Amino acid sequence: MNFRGPSSITIDAKGRIAMPARYRQALMETCGGQLVITVDPREFCLLLYPLPAWSELEQEIARMPSFDRSSRMLQRILIGYATETEMDRQGRMLLPQELRTRAKLDKQAMLVGQGRRFELWDEA
Repeated sequence: MNFRGPSSITIDAKGRIAMPARYRQALMETCGGQLVITVDPREFCLLLYPLPAWSELEQEIARMPSFDRSSRMLQRILIGYATETEMDRQGRMLLPQELRTRAKLDKQAMLVGQGRRFELWDEA
């Protein structure tokens, strides 16, 4: 599944977002609604991966040389902040407070499809 295009979404008082309806069925079919959320190492946004896509990326990251400073920093940030989440029946998922704070997310956000993953930005 390739995810494309922007969607304006709201972060509710409990820190949840609702996945746009156009993606829900595909996410349920490809990963049972299980996703991994992590921080972007260079930008103030979150990265959301369907679990199978994350598993492939995590293996690639783990193969990077741990003695290389930039590789180690990438491993530390992407894997260190990775948090598993699951869509509920309404397509909602929880964004942990620590990740929302790191990405400077407030109430209105933009979910942007980036092929195999999504980026979640503060709407401003």
